[in-house]
Amino acid sequence: MAAFNTFKLSLLLSLLSNIGLLPETSKNNVGLFPPTCNRIECPTFDVIQAGNDYEIRRYNSTVWMSTSSIQGISLVEATRTGFLQLFDYIQGNNKYEQQIEMTAPVITEVLPSDGPFCESSFTVSFYVPKVNQANPPAAEGLHVQRWKSTYVAIRQFSGFVTDYNVGEEAAALEASLEGTAWSAAIEKTRKADASSVYTVAQYNSPFEFSDRVNEIWILFDMEDEFLPA
Repeated sequence: MAAFNTFKLSLLLSLLSNIGLLPETSKNNVGLFPPTCNRIECPTFDVIQAGNDYEIRRYNSTVWMSTSSIQGISLVEATRTGFLQLFDYIQGNNKYEQQIEMTAPVITEVLPSDGPFCESSFTVSFYVPKVNQANPPAAEGLHVQRWKSTYVAIRQFSGFVTDYNVGEEAAALEASLEGTAWSAAIEKTRKADASSVYTVAQYNSPFEFSDRVNEIWILFDMEDEFLPA
């Protein structure tokens, strides 16, 4: 229990600290298993394709507890704000006064602004453990997201997440998908639902300076019968 509480506190400190000032040793990878998921629960998925600098996954029946939309110009600040609400939630500030186990990753959905001086929209989410998914306790200011079978294009990168590298990593993922059937499916999904453009997934505590795994996610819909051979 002491080790578990230490991890929860360290993850909180990671999101509360000025991540943009921490040392950064970014390196791009594909297919790395986040070490954090050996210690705490992470959502399961099927790998559909491992491509050039990207991976396509399918998540099934995934449940998240999410904040309301947070307006701002900084992903780091928005994640900090949202995670404070979620940390209170798992500590028992919910309808059932129930403590909930920490999971990974914490994800931040991003809907970028239309201009350089406009606020973007961010939604921060916590993966609900399987034991709680049937009836997650409600809490003011939070709502449940229940994913159906969802395809996700993934790009992994190491180091610490900053306001500067997430845009570059998202653009690199888009470039690696260009010309594929996945890119066409992503474009079709965005036309139907423009609630977010990409999502940032963070797995590690701040005291892990090596083997850090972060991910850019682009969610999209695709019928199984139209999957590339």
